[in-house]
Amino acid sequence: MNAGRISAARFALALGLLAGVLGLASCGGGSSSSGGTSTPVNNTQAVQVNLGPANNLANGLFTDVTVCVPGTTNCQTISNIQVDTGSEGLRILSSQISLSLPQITDSSSNALQECVSFADGSYVWGPVVAADIQLAGEKAASNPIQIISVTPPPFPVPADCASGGGPSQNSVAALGANGILGIGVWQQDCGFACTSSSSQLPPVYYLCPSSFCQIASVPLNTQLQNPVWTFSRDNNGVLITLPTVPADGAPSASGSLIFGIGTQTDNALGSAQVYTTDLNGNFQTTFSNNVAYTSYIDSGSNGIFFLDPTTLGIPNCTDNPSFYCPASTATYTATNKGANGTTGAVSFSIANADALFNANGGTNAAFNDLGGENSGAFDWGMPFFFGRSVFVGIENMTGPNSVVGPYWAY
Repeated sequence: MNAGRISAARFALALGLLAGVLGLASCGGGSSSSGGTSTPVNNTQAVQVNLGPANNLANGLFTDVTVCVPGTTNCQTISNIQVDTGSEGLRILSSQISLSLPQITDSSSNALQECVSFADGSYVWGPVVAADIQLAGEKAASNPIQIISVTPPPFPVPADCASGGGPSQNSVAALGANGILGIGVWQQDCGFACTSSSSQLPPVYYLCPSSFCQIASVPLNTQLQNPVWTFSRDNNGVLITLPTVPADGAPSASGSLIFGIGTQTDNALGSAQVYTTDLNGNFQTTFSNNVAYTSYIDSGSNGIFFLDPTTLGIPNCTDNPSFYCPASTATYTATNKGANGTTGAVSFSIANADALFNANGGTNAAFNDLGGENSGAFDWGMPFFFGRSVFVGIENMTGPNSVVGPYWAY
């Protein structure tokens, strides 16, 4: 994500899913919760689309998150955490948290650090600590979370972490949020790709035995967890609901983040179609002369990002080339297809981004027709969520009709 309200698509690196040397108590959860709960709890969290704490992020979806020192009532509620279905795990800027949370280390007391790179080449870097996470009436006990470090960080940023060429997102102004709540389709943010003992580990987790950090193998339970699957109930996925917004945008939009799928009366699938995914969490979108593209649904991307100006036949904005600026609003239809064979048409529009950002005196934040370039893939970002109920089914967790995640449904 770029600094400022005009940002490109942002999502965590998609990593695949053995044993390692780090230790942390099991995160809990782990069993599916496809039936109704015997004693319903508050499973609904308010969310809002607005410009964020720095007043600079179009189509940012935000909520409040309460974190606690594990096993205590020493807690802090942090506002303006961005809700991201394109990543997993809770990440909080160090400037926004005052709690002293226990650092996760290996058996030699070496501190565990993490690097997360985003699609635009930017990254976040910082230590992994343990915290209880409270969302609505749900609790994720002793979860690993990342504290995004300030400059200079306690440990130097490794060169392979910053290899994308983009800036560190280590401030409110740069991130456009006080943190990121990753609630995508995976249980962990890296999975088995980061548990290998081979030399091919991705540059995600690091141990820092001295003044430098080395890429490390990390067991699943020490990686950042999607907190939802570690709940004791309502743990098989989430539902995001948002209202429709006008064509030229709205200053804000309020909706709900509901935990569980088919576990309580407020999160039934209803008439939503289920699109199961491939091993990378993707489905297929057919568009433009029947060309099939890899696709995914990402609330952390602030537009619908697809194709390129030449293929699509509309220009990028000259001052904001991440976005499209057609002379007039263009309307399209695409067809989505899940690994299970489910298909469905999606109609969407792309308006002139410059005109959108200037409408209503530049105070609008919620846009259903904002889009930009993303060659080779279809990123169904925040505009896809307006006027829809979008379900995120977590891997290995059973949902209604015995469907097992990962899947998307809407």
